[in-house]
Amino acid sequence: MTGTASSRHSAPVRSLLYVPGDREGWVAKASRSGADAIVIDLEDAVARSRKQEARDIARAELRSADPAGPQLWVRVDAEAVDQDLEAVTWSALHTVLVPKAEPALLRTVDERLSALEAERGLPSGGIGIAALLETAVGLEELTTVARSPRVRRLALGEADLAAELGLVPGPEREELAPIRSRVVVASAAAGLERPIGPVHTVVDDAAGLLRTCRQQYRQGFRGRTAIHPSQVIVINAEYLPAPEEVASARRLLASFDRAEAAGVSAFSGEDGSLVDPATIRRAREIVAAADLDTPEPGAPR
Repeated sequence: MTGTASSRHSAPVRSLLYVPGDREGWVAKASRSGADAIVIDLEDAVARSRKQEARDIARAELRSADPAGPQLWVRVDAEAVDQDLEAVTWSALHTVLVPKAEPALLRTVDERLSALEAERGLPSGGIGIAALLETAVGLEELTTVARSPRVRRLALGEADLAAELGLVPGPEREELAPIRSRVVVASAAAGLERPIGPVHTVVDDAAGLLRTCRQQYRQGFRGRTAIHPSQVIVINAEYLPAPEEVASARRLLASFDRAEAAGVSAFSGEDGSLVDPATIRRAREIVAAADLDTPEPGAPR
């Protein structure tokens, strides 16, 4: 991630690197990976016997966090929401990643966060929620999930979801394409940020990571979780528009401004295709993403 502390917290979050919550010092190491967000994991990455130790470590990490570092997220355990939130609800917490997201659980998380924010003098509603869809009920109630309080982004946990649905995904995961589309549509309909794609679970498969990042980007995802720092550089590169896309979008917007000044609402672009409001919306999204990833003058890259 680039830029100052404030720009770090407003720029697009492309890469989200999981860090086991019970590994002291790993957040600092992960922060040097280039990931846009670090996800302190209090769920699957932590053995049941070490849950309290993980909470204690997460609390210390959040209370001593560098404000100029990447965003800090926490994946809570759906079966221990109260204990987890009590430990991690501090000013450095940006987003709570809620696994097995369903409407009732999201209401519980929202209510508990509200109480803790009030108790600790934190801005009301300042901590967001990312809803990780991993259950049939969550998928069935997708519209309600997407419109739940504090939910800023949807994410997809395909391993758990496939297991619950009895799916046996092939190499290209075509079986999950309809579900991915539903998540993308629900995000847009609720006015959320673009969704986060599922993790690539094979660490030493750079070709597979690259291929599936490009696949998910085409499908409408604009970020992805990572389980190893080596995955971050690929995700960062693939979830932002390429330089040639940005240059083309800037030219298109300049042409649109000239056409609009002349009273023309639709015209042919440089490749001969029709330029209309939908085309312009996509061009603006590309330029906005590129501009947010550009460091402010004097800021380090």
